[in-house]
Amino acid sequence: MASVVHAPASWVLDSTDERTTQRLGKAMAQALPAVEGGPVLVTLSGPLGAGKTTLVRAILRALGHAGPVPSPSYTLLEQYEVGGWSVAHLDCYRLRDASELENLGVRELLTGRRLLLVEWPENVAGGLPVADLAIEIAVEMAVSNGARQTCLLAGSTAGAALLAEISPRMPAAG
Repeated sequence: MASVVHAPASWVLDSTDERTTQRLGKAMAQALPAVEGGPVLVTLSGPLGAGKTTLVRAILRALGHAGPVPSPSYTLLEQYEVGGWSVAHLDCYRLRDASELENLGVRELLTGRRLLLVEWPENVAGGLPVADLAIEIAVEMAVSNGARQTCLLAGSTAGAALLAEISPRMPAAG
């Protein structure tokens, strides 16, 4: 009999402080053993400067990557072998439709023990399967300090397992 994962389908935290985003990245990296089989698809949405790449950097650092983590805005794709995972960081900001994903080999990126982190997934709508974990970072521009909230939404059993591991490690939004 399959085990039942009791986890929230979504979860929100206040991520105004960059340290919270870094702690979230660490918590996500620490949660990966809950989905050992891979692949794991995580999408990251939010406006420019919201903290998507900061979160990816924090995940990679927590997995043990010590080198630079450039934003793949121009290269589109950066790949890492770290912490026993093949991690692909894809930035779809410059893509205009899902057909452009094929040239990047996305099918191959969704195999094996791989973590695929995709920024700007809305630019390639329909070109990716449902994310195991969809992350939306909202920035309140009317507030002088640029208050941020990060919403994590599980789209699969793997995503629910990740949320079950992440949420106890992080304070929820008030």
